[in-house]
Amino acid sequence: MAEVKIRINSDRELTVVPGNSLYATLTGAGVFVPSACGGRGGCGLCRMKILKGAESQPFTKPEKHWLSDEERVGSLRLSCQVKVLNDLQISIPEQLLKVKEYQSQVVSLRNLTYDIREVRLKLIKPEKMDFRPGQYIQFKIPAYELSRRPVFRTYSLANDPASNSEIELEVRYVPNGISTTYIHKYLKEGDEVTINGPYGDSFLRNDTTNVILIAGGSGMSPVKSMLLDMVAKNDRRKIRYFFGAKSLRDLFLVDLLREMEKKLADFRFIPALSEPLPEDNWPGETGLITEVVDRNLADVVDAEVYLCGSPLMIDACLKVLRGKKMPEDRIHYDKFG
Repeated sequence: MAEVKIRINSDRELTVVPGNSLYATLTGAGVFVPSACGGRGGCGLCRMKILKGAESQPFTKPEKHWLSDEERVGSLRLSCQVKVLNDLQISIPEQLLKVKEYQSQVVSLRNLTYDIREVRLKLIKPEKMDFRPGQYIQFKIPAYELSRRPVFRTYSLANDPASNSEIELEVRYVPNGISTTYIHKYLKEGDEVTINGPYGDSFLRNDTTNVILIAGGSGMSPVKSMLLDMVAKNDRRKIRYFFGAKSLRDLFLVDLLREMEKKLADFRFIPALSEPLPEDNWPGETGLITEVVDRNLADVVDAEVYLCGSPLMIDACLKVLRGKKMPEDRIHYDKFG
């Protein structure tokens, strides 16, 4: 097939073979676009403006789900749903052009709970990744029995940004999930792993506003990175961290967080169990994390809020925060899925 051209913004042009999705074509050319579903239309993250060349391709069902009428009129498309059939002109954020691919090696695997595994990767080439606390990477899962082709999945960075020669992830097991099954049951120490990043706008703002952190499950990852960064910088702000779990066995890193309470000037960790078991003898907060936040969070003036968890948890938190008149531009999150 004759090659076609993809013009990116106003100063970059790719010559590519047509036939694949725009998402896959860009990835193959070293231009990495965020995606939590591996380019299958299940997350809505790979959106971009296609200014010219895709007018004849109708919006797909996933695009109608993820994109509003206003966004579709504004030339926004999901790159995984658009085929490269002819010359295209696209517009993407400049920071995505700085995303790199990294070769790494697994240096340790540790179970934090019965279903959450800590993965530590040593960066080999390039040897360092500069990122902001709260950002995420894409992890390449090779073809294996649950997937006939390699796929990328999104995971938040859990380590201190100052330790930029290694990457730490906290991965929650999802039964029959392509990525989490591979990481929990197939990945071994010493394995080589390909990742790319960093991505995300839900990074810690280093200003004078107070900080409210709300997370659940493996949403602990980006919050841990933020807190490690604040400890390293001797942050003096008021910081409140609400973490939701089902029962006591779902809580983890509690000792580390209690140590952080001693090191930070005004930090309080508030874990809550939604379904504590009788044998847990739980003396702390109970209920859904949104209920706990609603009860305990009275003052949102002069604060930035960071949400880390499932899309359902994020939506529920947004409802509570809006009820407390929290300005939208002070609420930060990256919704995966």
